[in-house]
Amino acid sequence: MSGVAWRKRWRVPERYRTRSTARPEGGGRTAGWDAPAPIRQWPLLVVLATTLAGLLLTLADFRVGLLVVGCGLLAGAALRAWLPAVGMLAVRSRFTDIVTYGLLGTVVVLLTLMAEPSPWLEVPFLNDILRFSVD
Repeated sequence: MSGVAWRKRWRVPERYRTRSTARPEGGGRTAGWDAPAPIRQWPLLVVLATTLAGLLLTLADFRVGLLVVGCGLLAGAALRAWLPAVGMLAVRSRFTDIVTYGLLGTVVVLLTLMAEPSPWLEVPFLNDILRFSVD
């Protein structure tokens, strides 16, 4: 069977084809076409650079490094909330992005503050839950 005949035979019907994909709200460029790519995507690069710096800091001090990673995610939530266009930092709807970045950043920061040994933050009911589940 030739390639042309095969393509005609297995063509997807028109009603099932995607005509266009909606861009996320705020997914536009933060700078014009004439600006270099890093300048157009600066919000994403800020979050990625902060996260990378935090991961490198974990080599020296575990808690400080993870606090920087959590703060990077919280900064992503703040940028997504306040800027009208954030480029590739916009993945889903604005609300979903803010909740996702904010929740993940908060969880990372809280778990880092509660890490053993000698936690910086103690939450009494979590100790009770842990003791109840282990016993």
